[in-house]
Amino acid sequence: MKRLMPIFGVIFVLTMFISAAHFAGAAGPPGAQTLLPPGPKPKVESPVTITWLGHAAFMVESGGKTVLIDPWITGNPQCPIKVKDIAGADLILVTHDHFDHVGDTIAIAKATGATVVAMVETAAKLQADGLAKENVLYGGFGRNIGGAIEVDGITVIMTEAFHSSGTGTPAGYIIQFPGGATIYHAGDTGIFANMQLYGCLYPLHVALLPIGSVFTMDAKQAAGSLQLLKPAVAIPMHFATFPILAPSADAFVGLAKKAAPEVKVIVLKPGQSYTLKPGSY
Repeated sequence: MKRLMPIFGVIFVLTMFISAAHFAGAAGPPGAQTLLPPGPKPKVESPVTITWLGHAAFMVESGGKTVLIDPWITGNPQCPIKVKDIAGADLILVTHDHFDHVGDTIAIAKATGATVVAMVETAAKLQADGLAKENVLYGGFGRNIGGAIEVDGITVIMTEAFHSSGTGTPAGYIIQFPGGATIYHAGDTGIFANMQLYGCLYPLHVALLPIGSVFTMDAKQAAGSLQLLKPAVAIPMHFATFPILAPSADAFVGLAKKAAPEVKVIVLKPGQSYTLKPGSY
């Protein structure tokens, strides 16, 4: 019995420690109280115009700067414009190397001098296909998933995405404009829990979300992602391009109203724009 007493003592101390840790954890560690709860969204001081070019392609304009995301123009059955119609671009963000996302990146970068942001291995492939290294971020290196970087006055955060890619890994982007607006392009992805972290760390004004299923989130997952990301506005994408995808955004709109009624859902037609105005949100 005397030999067992020290063991009982150790067990008692461990039990008390675990219990204390449990109750402390229920309230959350002190650091989490400042890191995780979503803060107020920055005030929008400069307008941001978001134009859907069909599928996952967007043109985002603010403060005289133009950002293109996954610019699949040529061969895109939804896209209402041609490459020659793009007068200028400062940044081109590529989420992954599938043809319907890389699209006309090389041709547009050559014509406009835009800086291309892509995963390291995808950046290397683009250069092997003819893109000058001077047109690729960091002199040809590209970047990887991680912290914020500033490119031409615009802050860009490359986020994780759950999909596939022939080179590197797929990604999404959070874009912060000097005028206060924060836009999230999820890329091709299924829903994932870390969306909540991104929404907390970078309070979002607009989320551009794939809803077409098969290759990405479907309507149910995309509506659920709104509870994690907590954007002010959601714009669906990656649907109706091919017969295999969801033919419309109707199911997403209906589920989003139930899952996150506070989020304003804007369904654009290819070529249509939504403008985030100063003072909004």
